[in-house]
Amino acid sequence: MKRVLSNFFKGMVIGIGAIAPGVSGGAIAVILGIYEDLTRAIGNIFKDFTKKVKYLMPVGLGLALGVIIFSNIFNYLFENYNVQVRYLFIGLMLGTFPSLFKTANKRGFKWIYIVPFLLSFIISVAFGIAEDDGIIDADTDEEPEIMELILYGAIVGIGSVVPGMSASVILIYLNAYNFTLKAMATLDLSALIPMGIGFVLCFLGLSKIISFMFEKAYSLTYYMIIGFVLGSIVPLFPGFSFNMEYFLSVIILIIGFFLSFNLSKFARE
Repeated sequence: MKRVLSNFFKGMVIGIGAIAPGVSGGAIAVILGIYEDLTRAIGNIFKDFTKKVKYLMPVGLGLALGVIIFSNIFNYLFENYNVQVRYLFIGLMLGTFPSLFKTANKRGFKWIYIVPFLLSFIISVAFGIAEDDGIIDADTDEEPEIMELILYGAIVGIGSVVPGMSASVILIYLNAYNFTLKAMATLDLSALIPMGIGFVLCFLGLSKIISFMFEKAYSLTYYMIIGFVLGSIVPLFPGFSFNMEYFLSVIILIIGFFLSFNLSKFARE
């Protein structure tokens, strides 16, 4: 029962990460220590089907609830407390890296692992900076077609599976972020059903690929994932100014760091 509740709350946090601007649900899954198990279970779901469903159900329910409940809340927080929320996320993410590298090196370390780490880091940074450089435009009020809705769902799937790839950034680029948030918050089934189809297809496909990569090149794959996660922090950083708001934000970052540093071992149990 304890494991079920733990996976439910982890799923909820992943759901929050999937919709929070600039944050990746996949990166949150890595930080919480369930990314490898999650992708393996989804990628091989038809092997020992009942056992996989029992594991995935609380995660999936938590993810869905996190998206529905926090879609409006996080929109409000990012609009009104943007700097503080960003510093908190950065602190929480940085605090988990000692645990992440320990996991990545449990089968030994080779200098070749630095190559995928640097490549994924650069891709993640470049992708995130696109949002802040004005490449991404505002939403429109146009009603999307069914195929567009399936695409939006697939994009949320990408953000949930690929660490460092923020679904919100791609949706904003496609002028679909506000529409997607509204559909989730209001449970608009006419939009959610085709989006759900796209999400499931993308989620299953990518999980299968990543599960295969873990089997064939565990440490290499893990270093690539850490690069994505670390790279996602760079565009999340809002800068710094010598005023009370930023000094308080730094304190929030430090609290977030030590909180996640101490909890990361527990989260991986």
